[in-house]
Amino acid sequence: MGFQFAPIQFPGRLFVVEGVDGSGKSTQIALLRQWLVNEGYTVFFSEWNSSPLVKETTSRGKKKHLLTPTTFSLIHATDFADRTEKWIIPPLKAGAIVLADRYVFTAFARDAARGVNTEWVHNLYNFAVQPTIAFYFRTPLDVSLSRILGGRAELKYYEAGMDLGLSSDPKESFKLFQKKIMEEYESMIEPYHLTVMDSLAPIQDQQRLMRELVEPHLSGLYRNAPSRFISGRAGSQRGRSKERTL
Repeated sequence: MGFQFAPIQFPGRLFVVEGVDGSGKSTQIALLRQWLVNEGYTVFFSEWNSSPLVKETTSRGKKKHLLTPTTFSLIHATDFADRTEKWIIPPLKAGAIVLADRYVFTAFARDAARGVNTEWVHNLYNFAVQPTIAFYFRTPLDVSLSRILGGRAELKYYEAGMDLGLSSDPKESFKLFQKKIMEEYESMIEPYHLTVMDSLAPIQDQQRLMRELVEPHLSGLYRNAPSRFISGRAGSQRGRSKERTL
Protein backbone atom coordinates (compact mmCIF):
# COMPACT_ATOMS: atom_id res chain seq x y z
CA MET A 1 0.00 0.00 0.00
CA GLY A 2 1.71 3.15 -1.19
CA PHE A 3 -1.01 5.64 -0.35
CA GLN A 4 -0.22 8.48 2.04
CA PHE A 5 -2.77 10.88 3.50
CA ALA A 6 -2.17 14.62 3.11
CA PRO A 7 0.46 15.75 5.65
CA ILE A 8 -1.81 18.18 7.45
CA GLN A 9 -3.64 18.15 10.77
CA PHE A 10 -6.68 20.04 12.01
CA PRO A 11 -8.06 20.64 15.52
CA GLY A 12 -11.30 18.82 14.69
CA ARG A 13 -11.93 15.07 14.57
CA LEU A 14 -12.89 12.89 11.62
CA PHE A 15 -14.63 9.56 12.18
CA VAL A 16 -15.58 7.41 9.20
CA VAL A 17 -17.44 4.15 8.66
CA GLU A 18 -16.74 1.67 5.89
CA GLY A 19 -18.03 -1.70 4.78
CA VAL A 20 -19.85 -3.55 2.04
CA ASP A 21 -23.53 -2.88 1.36
CA GLY A 22 -25.71 -4.30 4.11
CA SER A 23 -23.03 -4.03 6.81
CA GLY A 24 -25.13 -1.80 9.07
CA LYS A 25 -22.53 0.98 9.09
CA SER A 26 -25.07 3.72 8.26
CA THR A 27 -27.20 2.75 11.25
CA GLN A 28 -24.20 2.91 13.55
CA ILE A 29 -22.93 6.29 12.36
CA ALA A 30 -26.45 7.72 12.71
CA LEU A 31 -26.56 6.53 16.31
CA LEU A 32 -23.08 7.93 16.95
CA ARG A 33 -24.13 11.25 15.50
CA GLN A 34 -27.18 11.40 17.75
CA TRP A 35 -25.08 10.66 20.81
CA LEU A 36 -22.43 13.28 19.99
CA VAL A 37 -25.06 15.95 19.39
CA ASN A 38 -26.76 15.06 22.68
CA GLU A 39 -23.37 15.37 24.37
CA GLY A 40 -23.15 18.94 23.12
CA TYR A 41 -20.60 18.58 20.31
CA THR A 42 -20.82 20.32 16.97
CA VAL A 43 -21.18 17.58 14.37
CA PHE A 44 -21.10 17.68 10.56
CA PHE A 45 -22.03 14.77 8.32
CA SER A 46 -20.74 13.79 4.88
CA GLU A 47 -22.09 10.98 2.73
CA TRP A 48 -20.53 9.22 -0.26
CA ASN A 49 -21.59 10.41 -3.71
CA SER A 50 -23.72 13.26 -2.38
CA SER A 51 -22.11 16.35 -3.92
CA PRO A 52 -24.55 18.36 -6.10
CA LEU A 53 -21.60 19.04 -8.40
CA VAL A 54 -21.68 15.54 -9.92
CA LYS A 55 -24.92 14.01 -8.72
CA GLU A 56 -26.89 14.78 -11.88
CA THR A 57 -24.06 13.63 -14.14
CA THR A 58 -23.73 10.38 -12.22
CA SER A 59 -27.47 9.76 -12.41
CA ARG A 60 -27.56 10.30 -16.17
CA GLY A 61 -24.56 8.09 -16.76
CA LYS A 62 -26.01 5.28 -14.70
CA LYS A 63 -29.39 5.38 -16.42
CA LYS A 64 -27.79 5.06 -19.86
CA HIS A 65 -25.08 2.62 -18.70
CA LEU A 66 -22.36 4.95 -19.99
CA LEU A 67 -19.96 4.79 -17.05
CA THR A 68 -16.73 2.85 -17.47
CA PRO A 69 -14.68 1.85 -14.39
CA THR A 70 -12.36 4.80 -15.05
CA THR A 71 -15.13 7.39 -15.46
CA PHE A 72 -16.82 5.98 -12.37
CA SER A 73 -13.58 6.49 -10.46
CA LEU A 74 -13.14 10.05 -11.74
CA ILE A 75 -16.71 11.03 -10.88
CA HIS A 76 -16.43 9.72 -7.34
CA ALA A 77 -13.07 11.44 -6.89
CA THR A 78 -14.64 14.72 -8.04
CA ASP A 79 -17.51 14.21 -5.62
CA PHE A 80 -15.05 13.52 -2.80
CA ALA A 81 -12.90 16.55 -3.64
CA ASP A 82 -15.92 18.87 -3.63
CA ARG A 83 -17.20 17.53 -0.30
CA THR A 84 -13.72 17.66 1.24
CA GLU A 85 -13.26 21.31 0.26
CA LYS A 86 -16.73 22.46 1.34
CA TRP A 87 -17.96 20.17 4.11
CA ILE A 88 -15.03 18.30 5.62
CA ILE A 89 -11.98 20.58 5.91
CA PRO A 90 -13.83 23.76 7.08
CA PRO A 91 -15.48 22.04 10.08
CA LEU A 92 -12.21 20.30 10.95
CA LYS A 93 -10.40 23.64 10.83
CA ALA A 94 -13.02 25.06 13.17
CA GLY A 95 -12.49 22.24 15.67
CA ALA A 96 -15.76 20.42 15.00
CA ILE A 97 -16.48 16.74 14.49
CA VAL A 98 -17.04 15.35 11.00
CA LEU A 99 -18.71 11.98 10.49
CA ALA A 100 -18.39 10.36 7.07
CA ASP A 101 -20.50 7.49 5.78
CA ARG A 102 -17.82 6.05 3.46
CA TYR A 103 -14.45 7.62 2.78
CA VAL A 104 -11.45 7.01 0.49
CA PHE A 105 -11.45 3.32 1.39
CA THR A 106 -14.69 2.89 -0.53
CA ALA A 107 -12.99 4.18 -3.66
CA PHE A 108 -9.94 2.00 -3.07
CA ALA A 109 -12.07 -1.12 -2.63
CA ARG A 110 -14.62 -0.55 -5.40
CA ASP A 111 -12.21 0.80 -8.00
CA ALA A 112 -9.79 -2.07 -7.42
CA ALA A 113 -12.68 -4.53 -7.69
CA ARG A 114 -13.49 -2.94 -11.05
CA GLY A 115 -9.91 -3.38 -12.22
CA VAL A 116 -8.79 0.25 -12.05
CA ASN A 117 -5.06 0.76 -11.44
CA THR A 118 -4.50 1.10 -7.69
CA GLU A 119 -1.64 3.59 -7.89
CA TRP A 120 -3.67 5.80 -10.23
CA VAL A 121 -6.60 5.79 -7.79
CA HIS A 122 -4.31 6.60 -4.87
CA ASN A 123 -3.02 9.63 -6.72
CA LEU A 124 -6.57 10.88 -7.21
CA TYR A 125 -7.09 11.00 -3.45
CA ASN A 126 -3.70 12.28 -2.26
CA PHE A 127 -5.37 15.37 -0.76
CA ALA A 128 -7.50 13.33 1.67
CA VAL A 129 -7.32 14.09 5.38
CA GLN A 130 -6.43 11.15 7.60
CA PRO A 131 -9.38 9.99 9.73
CA THR A 132 -9.13 10.00 13.49
CA ILE A 133 -10.72 6.54 13.43
CA ALA A 134 -11.85 4.53 10.41
CA PHE A 135 -14.36 1.85 11.38
CA TYR A 136 -14.69 -1.15 9.09
CA PHE A 137 -17.85 -3.20 9.60
CA ARG A 138 -16.91 -6.75 8.72
CA THR A 139 -19.87 -8.64 7.33
CA PRO A 140 -20.11 -12.23 6.02
CA LEU A 141 -20.97 -12.27 2.35
CA ASP A 142 -24.15 -14.28 2.81
CA VAL A 143 -25.41 -11.82 5.43
CA SER A 144 -24.70 -8.85 3.17
CA LEU A 145 -26.53 -10.50 0.31
CA SER A 146 -29.50 -11.41 2.48
CA ARG A 147 -29.85 -7.88 3.85
CA ILE A 148 -29.61 -6.19 0.46
CA LEU A 149 -31.63 -8.65 -1.61
CA GLY A 150 -34.30 -8.96 1.05
CA GLY A 151 -34.98 -5.24 1.06
CA ARG A 152 -35.63 -4.53 -2.62
CA ALA A 153 -37.32 -5.95 -5.67
CA GLU A 154 -34.28 -5.74 -7.95
CA LEU A 155 -30.66 -4.67 -8.00
CA LYS A 156 -29.40 -1.64 -9.88
CA TYR A 157 -27.08 -2.22 -12.85
CA TYR A 158 -23.87 -0.76 -11.40
CA GLU A 159 -24.69 -1.80 -7.86
CA ALA A 160 -24.72 -5.40 -9.05
CA GLY A 161 -21.47 -4.92 -10.95
CA MET A 162 -23.18 -5.81 -14.22
CA ASP A 163 -20.77 -3.52 -16.08
CA LEU A 164 -17.96 -5.94 -15.29
CA GLY A 165 -19.45 -8.92 -17.10
CA LEU A 166 -19.08 -11.18 -14.07
CA SER A 167 -22.42 -12.88 -14.72
CA SER A 168 -25.56 -12.30 -16.75
CA ASP A 169 -27.62 -12.89 -13.61
CA PRO A 170 -27.82 -9.69 -11.47
CA LYS A 171 -27.87 -11.58 -8.16
CA GLU A 172 -24.89 -13.73 -9.06
CA SER A 173 -23.03 -10.69 -10.41
CA PHE A 174 -23.77 -8.80 -7.19
CA LYS A 175 -22.45 -11.71 -5.15
CA LEU A 176 -19.21 -11.91 -7.13
CA PHE A 177 -18.76 -8.12 -7.10
CA GLN A 178 -19.35 -7.84 -3.35
CA LYS A 179 -16.87 -10.66 -2.75
CA LYS A 180 -14.18 -8.77 -4.67
CA ILE A 181 -14.93 -5.58 -2.73
CA MET A 182 -14.83 -7.45 0.56
CA GLU A 183 -11.43 -8.92 -0.29
CA GLU A 184 -10.11 -5.42 -0.98
CA TYR A 185 -11.40 -4.17 2.39
CA GLU A 186 -9.77 -7.06 4.20
CA SER A 187 -6.44 -6.25 2.53
CA MET A 188 -6.63 -2.67 3.86
CA ILE A 189 -7.20 -3.47 7.53
CA GLU A 190 -3.56 -3.66 8.60
CA PRO A 191 -1.88 -1.03 6.39
CA TYR A 192 -4.57 1.58 7.06
CA HIS A 193 -5.21 0.63 10.68
CA LEU A 194 -8.92 0.12 10.13
CA THR A 195 -10.86 -0.58 13.33
CA VAL A 196 -12.76 -3.79 12.66
CA MET A 197 -16.33 -4.00 13.94
CA ASP A 198 -18.39 -7.18 14.08
CA SER A 199 -21.58 -6.34 12.19
CA LEU A 200 -23.24 -9.50 13.54
CA ALA A 201 -23.03 -8.25 17.12
CA PRO A 202 -26.17 -6.69 18.63
CA ILE A 203 -26.69 -3.09 17.51
CA GLN A 204 -26.40 -1.83 21.08
CA ASP A 205 -23.07 -3.62 21.59
CA GLN A 206 -21.64 -2.21 18.37
CA GLN A 207 -22.68 1.29 19.30
CA ARG A 208 -21.34 0.97 22.84
CA LEU A 209 -17.95 -0.07 21.48
CA MET A 210 -17.90 2.78 18.96
CA ARG A 211 -18.56 5.31 21.70
CA GLU A 212 -15.86 3.82 23.90
CA LEU A 213 -13.35 4.13 21.07
CA VAL A 214 -14.42 7.62 20.03
CA GLU A 215 -14.68 9.23 23.46
CA PRO A 216 -10.92 9.45 24.23
CA HIS A 217 -10.48 11.54 21.07
CA LEU A 218 -13.02 14.15 22.12
CA SER A 219 -10.82 15.80 24.71
CA GLY A 220 -10.30 19.48 24.03
CA LEU A 221 -13.18 19.88 21.62
CA TYR A 222 -15.69 22.65 22.28
CA ARG A 223 -19.06 21.46 23.48
CA ASN A 224 -22.32 23.01 24.64
CA ALA A 225 -24.16 21.77 27.67
CA PRO A 226 -25.09 18.10 27.03
CA SER A 227 -28.75 17.32 26.67
CA ARG A 228 -30.61 14.27 27.90
CA PHE A 229 -34.08 13.02 27.07
CA ILE A 230 -35.35 10.28 29.34
CA SER A 231 -38.83 8.80 28.87
CA GLY A 232 -39.82 11.77 26.72
CA ARG A 233 -38.73 14.34 29.30
CA ALA A 234 -35.69 16.56 29.11
CA GLY A 235 -33.16 15.63 31.76
CA SER A 236 -30.38 17.75 33.21
CA GLN A 237 -26.81 16.59 33.74
CA ARG A 238 -23.87 17.85 35.72
CA GLY A 239 -20.58 16.96 34.15
CA ARG A 240 -20.40 13.98 31.83
CA SER A 241 -22.66 11.04 32.44
CA LYS A 242 -21.00 7.63 32.47
CA GLU A 243 -24.18 5.99 31.28
CA ARG A 244 -24.27 5.26 27.55
CA THR A 245 -27.69 4.48 26.13
CA LEU A 246 -28.99 4.34 22.57
